[in-house]
Amino acid sequence: MGSIDVPLKAGGFGQTARPDPWWVQPLAVFLGLSAFIVYSTWAALQGSHYRFGPYLSPLYSPELWGDPAHALFGGKPSWFPSWLIFSPAFFILWAPGGFRVTCYYYRGAYYKAFWADPPSCTVGEPRKTYRGERSFPLILQNIHRYFLYLALVFIVILAHDAWDGFWFDGHFQVHVGSLVLLINVLLLGSYTFGCHSLRHLVGGVLDRLSRSPIRRTAYNCVSCFNAHHMRWAWFSLFWVGFTDFYVRMCSMGVFTDWRIF
Repeated sequence: MGSIDVPLKAGGFGQTARPDPWWVQPLAVFLGLSAFIVYSTWAALQGSHYRFGPYLSPLYSPELWGDPAHALFGGKPSWFPSWLIFSPAFFILWAPGGFRVTCYYYRGAYYKAFWADPPSCTVGEPRKTYRGERSFPLILQNIHRYFLYLALVFIVILAHDAWDGFWFDGHFQVHVGSLVLLINVLLLGSYTFGCHSLRHLVGGVLDRLSRSPIRRTAYNCVSCFNAHHMRWAWFSLFWVGFTDFYVRMCSMGVFTDWRIF
C-alpha cells in the first residue's frame, strides 16, 4: 500500500510542510466540545425544567436528590451547603463526564484541539519534550476502565428512562419525546459498547480467542461498534445535549410534544 511522507518543517509552533487545511479538524473539535461544555454546564446549574411528563433529562438521570415526588432520596439533602447552588445534576454528571474525558478517542481529540499537543500530525507544537501519560496528572487517565463500569450502569438507567417515556397516565403512547429519549440511549449504548476498554475486557485480554467462542462473539460485536467509535462519540454527545434541550423546551412550554400514535 502506498504512503505519503509529510515532513515537519523546521521551526516552532504551527510550522509544517503540509499543504492541506490541517487546522480545520482541531478547530471543529474545539468548537464542538466547547459548545457542549458550555451548554451542559449551564443546563446543570439550572436545577429546573429537567422533567416533562414521563421524560427525564439524561443530564439529571438518575435523580438522586431533587424533586421530592420523584427523586430517589427525596428533596435537597440537609447536608448540602446552603451557600452553593443546588442542582440534582451535580450528583451524577461526574460519572458520564469522567467516562468521556478519559475516553481514548476524546483524549487524542482534545489534546490536539485544546492543548495543541500537537495541533495535528507533523505540525509543530509549543513544547519540546514528551512526557506521555505516565506522570501526574495525565496518569489519572488510566481510570477510564473503572468509569466504564459506571457507564454501563448508566446505560441501563437511561434505557429504563426511555421505556418510561412511552407511558402516559398508564397508557402506552409514542410521542416525539419518546423517540428522542430512545435514540439517546441507542446512541449512548453504541458509544459505550464500542469502548476500547470493553473490547479488551470481553476478549482482548485472551491470547487465543478461538478457545472461547462466546467471548470471541462478544469481542467481534464490540469491535463492530469500535470501528466507528469516533462517530458514536460525536453523535451521542450531540444527542445528549439535544435531549436535555428538548425536555427543557417542553417543560417551559416552548415546544409541543406531538403524539405520533
